[in-house]
Amino acid sequence: MTADSTVASPGQQRAPEGAVTVLAPPGFTAGRRGPAGREARRPHRTSRVPLWLVDGGGVLLGAWVLPASHRYPLVIALLALGVLVLNRRAALYDTLVVPGALDELPAVCGRIAVGWAAVVALSPLRSLAPAVLVTAVVVHCAAACTGRAAVHALRRRALRRRPCPALVVGPVATARRVSAALLRQPDCGVRPVGLVADNPEFLGETEGEPGLPVLTTALEARRAAIQNGVEEVLVVGAGTREEKAAVLRALGAYGCVLWELDADPASYGLGGHRQGAGQLAGFSRRLLGAERGLRRGSVGKRVLDVVLSGALLVLAGPVLLVCAVVLRAMDGPGVVFRQERIGKDGRPFTMLKLRTHRPASDHEAATRWSVANEQDMSAFCHFLRRTSLDELLQLWNVFRGDMSLVGPRPERPFFVAKFSQAHPGYPARHRMRTGITGLAQIHGLRGDTSIEDRCRYDNAYIDNWSLWQDVCILLRTAAQFVRPTGS
Repeated sequence: MTADSTVASPGQQRAPEGAVTVLAPPGFTAGRRGPAGREARRPHRTSRVPLWLVDGGGVLLGAWVLPASHRYPLVIALLALGVLVLNRRAALYDTLVVPGALDELPAVCGRIAVGWAAVVALSPLRSLAPAVLVTAVVVHCAAACTGRAAVHALRRRALRRRPCPALVVGPVATARRVSAALLRQPDCGVRPVGLVADNPEFLGETEGEPGLPVLTTALEARRAAIQNGVEEVLVVGAGTREEKAAVLRALGAYGCVLWELDADPASYGLGGHRQGAGQLAGFSRRLLGAERGLRRGSVGKRVLDVVLSGALLVLAGPVLLVCAVVLRAMDGPGVVFRQERIGKDGRPFTMLKLRTHRPASDHEAATRWSVANEQDMSAFCHFLRRTSLDELLQLWNVFRGDMSLVGPRPERPFFVAKFSQAHPGYPARHRMRTGITGLAQIHGLRGDTSIEDRCRYDNAYIDNWSLWQDVCILLRTAAQFVRPTGS
């Protein structure tokens, strides 16, 4: 695959009038009509009971740490009720989205701490030693977070085995592009089974590709939803909500969850960040009708960058010194590689790396995409690239403020211009400081991978940025650090 290659979008076929047939996901059995001629069953909704049981069990384990004389049933019941109410108000029982193990940790632990603080202040538990109360809170948090992570992991596994059938609503070209991206990411748990669009006759079928039926009326869309047990509807493209209001009302009345996906580069806000419900295969998403709000960046991101990069530079100093000495002995002078990259707001800066390859000329260095598999690279240089040790010098760029620990990967001016022409969403990546790692990288989009997918993940990261998301990405990067990925 070339640097800017993407998987072709699925073709489409015009659904015949009166008989809609949509691709069914593997293992899916369409709903049946009941004795009274009722329509097929509505989409299945995930139960919240497992999360309730996990949170309740966490309360019991936390209370078990207390002395037997202080395990007041009424106090424990009030604590459980308070935690459940706080979690519900924070949408922690929302089963529409399956978060990662670390994503909801601050929210869960914070509400547990608030619940314990309230019952301790209003009950005889305030006579206990602080160490006992802190231990009880820690055990409660650990049990709740572990249990919730297990529940979410089981749900993600179920979605991978049986993806949620979905219809994509929007202009044909945009809907096909989004469908292709979702099909390239089977772990996202959503499988498009049909497109709902206007004027499909303007695009012909693509030969040799399995087609997704294109539906144009509310009746066809509702029949497709019934036949395939569609649970989610993904709305893409500017103005689609107004143009397809009748279709969306029909699908919403059937019980489908309506999501709005940012599929068009023009929707990326250059003035700030938008609150949403996370991302789906790199597309920012929110429930249809949810208000778009702006979020201010936090100095916490810069503080995190300075503190961690400074500490890592001190810790990695001996490793960098050893690598530099070996490179100097094997390949001669010129251990540090300097190259111009494009950073936030399109400003150029000089990025530092350990030199693992010597380009034939400055032109080759600026315009050649990748040298990860060059035969003339030494075994040690290949080792540096596989383990990403050659990237450690970029910690100095982070400390200086040229880059961030987490953000879109910076690119050379030649490729920024090239990719900006091929992918209209690419320039929007420069709304934030570029980073050593990012959302795209932890999803395997490194080296010679799709630029379209990369810029989509990068923009989704910016749109849904939070300091905790940065921490999660750093932890996942650390877990993948020694894997042979190249760069």
